[in-house]
Amino acid sequence: MSQQPATDSEQPPDPATGPLRGLREELAESPPLWWALLYFFSLLCGYYVLRPVRDAMAASNDVAAVFPDAWIAWALSHGFELKDFVLQALFTGTFVSMLLLQPVYGALVSRYPRRVFLPGLYLLFILCLIGFWWIFDRNLSGRGALFFVWTAVFNLFAVSVFWSFMADVFDNAHAKRVYGYIGAGGTIGALLGPVITRLLVDRIGVGSLLLVSAGFLAVCLLCIVRLRPWARQREQRTGQVVDGAMGGSMWAGFKLVASDPLLRGLALLMFFGVGVGTLLYNEQAAIVKAFYPTSEAATKYYARLDFLINLSTILIQVFLTRWLLRRYGVGPVLLIPAFAITFGYCLLAMSPLPLLVAAVQIATRSGEFSLGKPGRETLYTRVDREARYKAKAFIDTAVYRGGDLTYVWLHKWLAMFGSRVVFAAGIAIAVAMSLSAWQVIRAQRKLPQ
Repeated sequence: MSQQPATDSEQPPDPATGPLRGLREELAESPPLWWALLYFFSLLCGYYVLRPVRDAMAASNDVAAVFPDAWIAWALSHGFELKDFVLQALFTGTFVSMLLLQPVYGALVSRYPRRVFLPGLYLLFILCLIGFWWIFDRNLSGRGALFFVWTAVFNLFAVSVFWSFMADVFDNAHAKRVYGYIGAGGTIGALLGPVITRLLVDRIGVGSLLLVSAGFLAVCLLCIVRLRPWARQREQRTGQVVDGAMGGSMWAGFKLVASDPLLRGLALLMFFGVGVGTLLYNEQAAIVKAFYPTSEAATKYYARLDFLINLSTILIQVFLTRWLLRRYGVGPVLLIPAFAITFGYCLLAMSPLPLLVAAVQIATRSGEFSLGKPGRETLYTRVDREARYKAKAFIDTAVYRGGDLTYVWLHKWLAMFGSRVVFAAGIAIAVAMSLSAWQVIRAQRKLPQ
């Protein structure tokens, strides 16, 4: 899921002012920043309330809770059990859903202006969560698969349109000053979400957590309404049609990626980065299934893990990311996560202990969120508008979900030979990730500063 914003490595905030003082000054000078912070905080908090529920569903031992009864019966009639292919089926369903929904999404954003499309999208998400609450309350079969796929769709589209809307509210110079603060606000929300889940799941149940998330999305809807006047003001100042239909073409993005060395490098970096994360996620799911048999216990485990990941993320953001970008550019923030995951997989190949798997998962995801993602987003501020909106959309959807699908089935085959073989393959993929990062670093030198 895209959690972090684009940052600017060439013109960072003055470190002498300090992050808190700089934030106070920006809040005083920029009223929309208040609502933007609340928007991103609420969005990621609501998502991270849901994420442990999603992960617990994927690791559930109750196959009837994950898949419809008809699917289970069909699998048995063909000589296999769906419980042996849970993650493979879920990731395949997610990929297919993305392929089907992408043209629909493109048609909607091409036809409707953002003032109509954006509130409508969030209203739809809120209604979906209320519907899922009803489904979970009645323990209907197949709820897990449907919720897993829906959460992936929600994560992609809700966060994507958030940053598109921010580009309407803030001009380029303003965005360079405030995007870092908005991203930190989102990370705090991502940190709080799992805490809410862990504290409430035993009291109100898994299903009622979905209503909590819906409440956070309602706050997002309020923020959209309150931010709309600043988007219109910017439109009047610049003469741009900010509140018009968004448009976009996925095929145009594919052509740009195929023809540009930097974009190809970013696509490969995404593909191999997804690979190391998916292999680790699958191994972790097997551990959870063995040690946390109930949905409540699994949900609490994933909530605790997400909390540690997001805590590590914000600490790295505050104390390391900005300094690295300002002093050394994108090179270290792309290479450090790649080298770290390579080292982590080497350790796991030698000793695949459950606790070590969790530790490497924390290091992998926090490194991606705090270093890798900001580094890539910084590069997108230096390419032209077509690459930013079309090529990036292709990489973030088709390449990302295609990577998920590829590696979840690869893991199924490798797992037959044991965890050590899985992690040995992970080493090779992590090395490919490092080489892709180096390709991106070389290609970005030709970009305008």
